[in-house]
Amino acid sequence: MMPAEIVLNTHAIAVLLLTALALFLFTRDWLPLESSSLFVLAALATGFQLFPYTSDGKTIHAVDFFSGFGHEALIAVTALMIIGHALARTGALEPVGRALARLWQVSPKLSFLLTLIVGAALSAFVNNVPIVILLLPILISVSLQTKTSASGILMPMGFATLIGGMGTTIGTSTNLLVVSVAVSMGMAPFSMFEFIGPVALSSLLAIIYLWLVAPRILPERASELGDASPRIFSAALHINEDGFSDGKTVEEVMAQTDQRVSIKYVKRAGSDALTVASRQLTLKPGDQLLVSDTPENLKAYEKLLDADLYNSETKIDEDHPLQAEGQQLAEIIIAQGSPLLNTSVSKTRFADRYQLVVLALHRAGPQSRQTVADIDNTPLQLGDVLLVQGASETIAELKQQGKILVLDATSHIPHTEKAPLALMIMIAVVAISALGLLPIAISALCGVLLLALTNCLSWKDMAEAVNAQIILIVAASLALGFAMLETGAADAMAAGFVYLTADLSVTMQLSGLMLLMAIMTNIVSNNAAAVIGTPIAIGIANQLGMPVEPFVLAVLLGANMSYATPMAYKTNLLVMTVGGYSFNDFLKVGIPLTIIMWLSLSFLIPVFYPVG
Repeated sequence: MMPAEIVLNTHAIAVLLLTALALFLFTRDWLPLESSSLFVLAALATGFQLFPYTSDGKTIHAVDFFSGFGHEALIAVTALMIIGHALARTGALEPVGRALARLWQVSPKLSFLLTLIVGAALSAFVNNVPIVILLLPILISVSLQTKTSASGILMPMGFATLIGGMGTTIGTSTNLLVVSVAVSMGMAPFSMFEFIGPVALSSLLAIIYLWLVAPRILPERASELGDASPRIFSAALHINEDGFSDGKTVEEVMAQTDQRVSIKYVKRAGSDALTVASRQLTLKPGDQLLVSDTPENLKAYEKLLDADLYNSETKIDEDHPLQAEGQQLAEIIIAQGSPLLNTSVSKTRFADRYQLVVLALHRAGPQSRQTVADIDNTPLQLGDVLLVQGASETIAELKQQGKILVLDATSHIPHTEKAPLALMIMIAVVAISALGLLPIAISALCGVLLLALTNCLSWKDMAEAVNAQIILIVAASLALGFAMLETGAADAMAAGFVYLTADLSVTMQLSGLMLLMAIMTNIVSNNAAAVIGTPIAIGIANQLGMPVEPFVLAVLLGANMSYATPMAYKTNLLVMTVGGYSFNDFLKVGIPLTIIMWLSLSFLIPVFYPVG
């Protein structure tokens, strides 16, 4: 039986149902996060326009739900994304990378610890995506030099950057959103280093775990990372007229490779349909054999079968040669800010633009058959890896441009004459906000303007840095939080939480709220969990007659514990792709890390913020 003070009106019930639906849609792979976020905004605006809601003489207008697009937290998040992109593009952090690389040659064990600490410290002020991209080539190079697997160090490094981002109000977009929403509800603003104390102490335990324990429980990936990468790519071998495979059966083709090639499906010439690769199926020109293997084996099959490992429609001529001397294979990862993200090879006119030909695609997790059959027109996702071929000079130039992350041991981070200026702008933005001279939204916006005026970044580069997915999920989450607050749904959920945990101490209630957010953030968007959880946390504190700060912190810190699943945070996907990790690897390392952070912070928050 629910307590009598919980009263839900029709609008509150509708908002709660929409919230549940939104959290479900945010976890669906078949629906882009941008689409589900836009659905939430459209549903809220349309619903409240058709069925107006008035309480205490105040009416919620449908257009109020669009205010999230102008919210100061979203402005700050977007501006900081651009500044972080500028640091990566100009190579402002390259000296840090060089110093770490040199230290690895002296003492790998201590250097690994220092890498974790540096990654965490930098992420307290800079979006962790450029930090991870900075450290990935270094750690891959170390694994090659020491002839050890990189799988023991890449995931701990990625988690260290997530932990570091928890320490300041600007460390992650989640922190900015929670603090902004809480302040709009009457809480006194947090200073930039307000909660650095409890986070630093819990992070110390977490870093020790990542340094000494995590590498031991991660399964070792036997193959080395390098030119002959162990990553399995999906590709299509195109049958040439009068080539070896023309007129041969699938069985004869397999015999030519000593049964090494595994042909899953055949896409017949002139048809979009896929046929199961029966051994007696006779092949003809224009057919495509859908295969999956390492880059080395794929190139071997191309030669043995006299087939083309690229789309036959790709223009191969003097401007786009594949026979010139110095040909190399390279792996390009689709990272945040990449001009290839959310578009396709054909739409970007990849061969014309980069003078490289796409041979195959690697995607973490299961792939659809159609993705393999039509790589050129497949929208590229975060963490995808393209296998490309071209002249070594072209690949080297692509690395130096810094717009696209090339995965190999010789990857160099660009360092331009604008690097010191970009770094000074970032330091100024942080310092001005930390000293309380300007809010972070304003100081970051001024920083972006300075980047543009000093030509550290072009406006095109800035457009690539802005993530439409982040913008929409933040705007939708803010709209949901606003609706829950105004209709009383947040107060009702807070009352329900207090009722269910009435027999627990306030410290245990605080801990339970943080654990709920930690579980939620690994299933749905961390920003959605945080913005929806913040008004509920304040409602809980008000009903208990307690200060709101510790409960807001429980939401903020719990929503940052994105360790247990690869889809919980975008850098998890990058690390998963490069390290070759499985979903279970994240569970194996991420769940203990979550428990460490949860238990330590459950003890520390009441120490720093007494709750009676």
